[in-house]
Amino acid sequence: MTAELGHFATLLAFVVALLQSVIPLVGAQRNQASWMAAGMPMAIAQFLLIGFAFVMLTLAFVTSDFSVALVAYNSHSLKPMLYKVSGVWGNHEGSMLLWILILTIYGALVAWFGGNLPDRLKARVLSVQAMISVAFLAFLIFTSNPFERLPNPPIDGNDLNPLLQDPGLAFHPPFLYLGYVGLSMSFSFAIAALIEGRVDAAWARWVRPWTLLAWVNLTIGIALGSWWAYYELGWGGWWFWDPVENASFMPWLISAALLHSAIVVEKRDTLKSWTILLAILAFSFSLIGTFIVRSGVITSVHAFANDPERGVFILVILVIAIGGALTLYAARAGQMKATSAFNMISRESGLVINNLLLVVATGVVFCGTIWPLVAEITTGRKLSIGAPFFDLAFTPFMVALAMILPIGAIIPWKRAQLKKSMQPLWGVLALSVALGALVWTMQTGGRMLGPIGITLATWLILGAVAELGSRAKVGKATIAENLRRLRNLPRSDWGKSVAHAGLGLTIFGISAITAWEVEDIRVAKAGDRFEVGGYEFLFHGVTKDNGANYSVDRGAITAFKDGAKVATLQPEKRFYPVQQMPTTEAAIDQSLTRDLYVALGDQQNGGWAVRTYVKPFANWIWIGSIVMALGGLLSLTDRRYRVAAGVRKMQAVPAE
Repeated sequence: MTAELGHFATLLAFVVALLQSVIPLVGAQRNQASWMAAGMPMAIAQFLLIGFAFVMLTLAFVTSDFSVALVAYNSHSLKPMLYKVSGVWGNHEGSMLLWILILTIYGALVAWFGGNLPDRLKARVLSVQAMISVAFLAFLIFTSNPFERLPNPPIDGNDLNPLLQDPGLAFHPPFLYLGYVGLSMSFSFAIAALIEGRVDAAWARWVRPWTLLAWVNLTIGIALGSWWAYYELGWGGWWFWDPVENASFMPWLISAALLHSAIVVEKRDTLKSWTILLAILAFSFSLIGTFIVRSGVITSVHAFANDPERGVFILVILVIAIGGALTLYAARAGQMKATSAFNMISRESGLVINNLLLVVATGVVFCGTIWPLVAEITTGRKLSIGAPFFDLAFTPFMVALAMILPIGAIIPWKRAQLKKSMQPLWGVLALSVALGALVWTMQTGGRMLGPIGITLATWLILGAVAELGSRAKVGKATIAENLRRLRNLPRSDWGKSVAHAGLGLTIFGISAITAWEVEDIRVAKAGDRFEVGGYEFLFHGVTKDNGANYSVDRGAITAFKDGAKVATLQPEKRFYPVQQMPTTEAAIDQSLTRDLYVALGDQQNGGWAVRTYVKPFANWIWIGSIVMALGGLLSLTDRRYRVAAGVRKMQAVPAE
């Protein structure tokens, strides 16, 4: 009965979404308050209905109801409870329902906390959000019904893809969807502004927190996916420029540009049409990512579906949404007039350069991702574009971005004198270059990326500190005054500095592991000793064991440094009999300065294939990602972006 209730709730939500997409929009056009107000209860009702449907599907997975086709194909009675729950979204249909649930959550949040929004703008935003719901609910109902029953249920299920039976992958998709779908709010605000023909500082102040929330969740989701690939796939890498990895990375880059551009709209009332375009592009790349993952046009360990019919449906949604939005933008963008000008040397110019670098970098990733598909369609040739292309084409833009960030953050608005603005940064620049030069002279071998990365990382981190020091008048006022100024800084400024420093930490980790990683691949027999990167490894052999729903070959390796034991590593090769699928579980001894990473391969010539790495400063990649996300969360707590702030101010009017 749970499946039928869930399906019925989904159908009701579709009807509500249809009404919500029309009634508030017509009400805003005719200035009918009751019609505009109807959007709020409809948005909440839509969320409650989809939430109920999602709970029903989760119950089917938790109770192992194999009469539901989705449960039978993606679960098993012996599977641990965590993976029974995560199995709800570890497939195409269930993940699509989660996608829609998050979409309705964002709409309900606007209804609950949008009391200080103008009625017309709020009505149009809720209407556009509902149009997106209509499209994806239609996709779910007509091509991807998660509640379909089996006439002859099996005794047990097919199990979840073993690669997805991991804590990192259990939480990776929800965070990504909170980011992907969160950008729908920026899109809805952009379309509502185009319909209304007005963009102002209040609009930008509303777009920024939604974009920031999406960007934070994308950061966390991408970091979790990278961490999972690092230890689960056994390839020894943390990023592979896989098409599905790129599908999440492109919206992250565009949303970062949107965040910076919206600042200019809010502070200086300029770059309006550009910011609207970025809001459209950010969600457009989310839709493109959905198409890539679910259409079958690419093959990836991350892909959910390979059904051409579903791909065509999503392609139609994509064309209507992006084409319609860009058509409206072309018709109305001319009305978004700037009311202020700025010099070439100004914070506005710095943010424009920041935007251009991020957008061009996104274009590079998009071209590299989509070109093999275009080439196959047009020429019939199969091409493969891998890491060498992306590393060569993408890296220069990130280097340039890292170079300008501290300068752009510290120079004044409108007009500035570069020499004067750079005064707090000259010492930071000298120290950064000196540290990079020191690393270059000390390294024996290794790539130039190491010293360059250290220089850029130091420049970003200390540049963020220098900006805070400049704002606090360090060296120009008393310590008490410095502390008072720091305490009174808006949290968004603190968040910006923390996020920039986090980017520096990530750049440090990437450059260190890329430049100085040491790798060894060999066939080892029990008792063999070998040296890798200054460490000695003793291979003890392999034993067999059984897990909850898999069998395992478990290796045993002891690592020594200067004769002293530093770690015992147990890499595994697992085999899941239900899915008839092997997986690799790398063994990693982690520290802040290096990872000892060992992956076990197949049995060969009386021994076992063993892949061993010494990865310097690998964990700084994810530490930096965490710091960036924390910076975003800190900015979200700024009182200027609390969604109910305007309501409280209105309620604070003294009584007569």
